[in-house]
Order: sequence, then structure tokens, then C-alpha cells
Amino acid sequence: MQRIRLRYTKRGRLRFTSHRDFQRAFERALRRAEVPMAYSAGFTPHPKVSYANAAPTGTGSEAEYLEIALTEARDPEQLRALLDESLPTGLDVIEAVEARTSGLADRLTASVWELRLTGVPAEDARRAVDAFNAAGSVEVQRLTKNGVRTFDARPAVVSLESRSGNLDVSDVPDGSHSSEITETHSSRADRPSDQPCAILRLVVRHVTPAVRPDDVLSGLSAVADLAPPVPAAVTRLAQGLFDEETGTVTDPLAPDREAAAALSTAASAAAAKAPV
Repeated sequence: MQRIRLRYTKRGRLRFTSHRDFQRAFERALRRAEVPMAYSAGFTPHPKVSYANAAPTGTGSEAEYLEIALTEARDPEQLRALLDESLPTGLDVIEAVEARTSGLADRLTASVWELRLTGVPAEDARRAVDAFNAAGSVEVQRLTKNGVRTFDARPAVVSLESRSGNLDVSDVPDGSHSSEITETHSSRADRPSDQPCAILRLVVRHVTPAVRPDDVLSGLSAVADLAPPVPAAVTRLAQGLFDEETGTVTDPLAPDREAAAALSTAASAAAAKAPV
């Protein structure tokens, strides 16, 4: 059985796609692409697809991940292209690697988010960010199925900074495909040119309870009365293992690529040593 790990995006209007809607669309794409899927056992078999830490409905993402199990080996790049053609534009499969290591979900411990606050002057956003970073705790509330829950959002936030102007593609985290991000964030619908627009860059750990970008916005409102006149445009730029030494979020597929490269090198060396 071969396992393939995929990285896909939610762009433009497709950011409003729910996770359940994406699951249905992806399973249809698997059938269209005639992927030899492995199925679960039991009375209601279903394709073996493992989804990892999907972004909330309404947020864009450049870094969503899933893993599929196949009954027959396939070239990862060819499989990626077939699935990408079978999905609507905006749900784009941008990377595929063969799973050579275990624990993909365990490597998704933090996310990098961009929050575009249309109508908010950069200076106002900067003051709010400074107040948030200086706070020892920032209590926010979230409505859950069991009622309103109050929790401290501050410990999960590794870094929060304010920017203005266009996205600096040189500062995009490793593995986040700056060319695609540039295209995504040049949309006139998401970034009107006739209003001020503050940009927040957020790195947040995946903890329990999960701290989402809207919780951080609630925290900014609580500590500095920051209230964007329109809903923030939120995009996940990257997710992966948080590196404590460098303070960065690393590419979760890198270990699989490295393992594949090492295996290829070892195979080449063995072939070179083999007697003619």
C-alpha cells in the first residue's frame, strides 16, 4: 500500500467552502482521476483519506494537508496534476510527496496567518498589536455548543506584528510557495485600493482550546478597542512544526522529501557498486 501526502489551497471564493464540502469535492475528484484508492473495511467502506487540521470555514489557506492510501503505486507528481485538474479552481493541489515518515499530523503544531484589516489605519493596528503583546493574559469569549466559553488567548500566540502595504514575498515562511501567495493576495475583492489596509502577521501554536485568528481579533478589541469596519480577510500562509530555536514554522513535508532523496542516493550508490 502506497501513501501519498498532498498539500492543497483554499483561495478566493472557495475559502467559504466548509470542510465537509471539500471532502465531498475531493472524493469526486478521486473518482474522476481514477485513483486506485484503498478502502476501509466494514458495511460502509470509504476511501482511506486522512485530513489534518483543516482551516475554519471562511478563511483562505495556502497550506492544507491530507494523506491518501493507494492500492497501486503512482507517481506523486502525476497524481497531483490529475487531482488538481479534477478540482475547481481555488481548491488547488500544489504539492504531492510519497509518505516516507510517520506522524504528519504530529508535525502540524503551529500556523502562520495573515489578517488583512481593510479600513484600519496601520498606526491604529500597530498600537493594538503593541497592547496585545504587552499583555500578560488576554481573555476572550467564544460561543460553543455548550454555551459561552472564556479562555486566555495570549499564551498560544508566538508572535503578532503589524504591517502595511503589499505582502513582502521575501518574508513568506519556507514551503509556502510565495508565487501562489502573491497571486492570492493581489485580488481586488480581498484588498480594495481606495481604503487604508493594515496587515497583521500571526504565528500561533496549536493548543487546546484552539486559538483561531478571530480569537486574536477579539483579543485586540478587548485590549485596544480595535474594531475593523469590515470582516478581516484571513489566510493561513503555512503550518508545520514550530522550531523553538529559530522561531519559525517548518515545512511538514520536508522529512518525506529528504527521506526520498536519501533513498534515491542510496539506490544510485548501490547500482554503481554492482558488478557489471
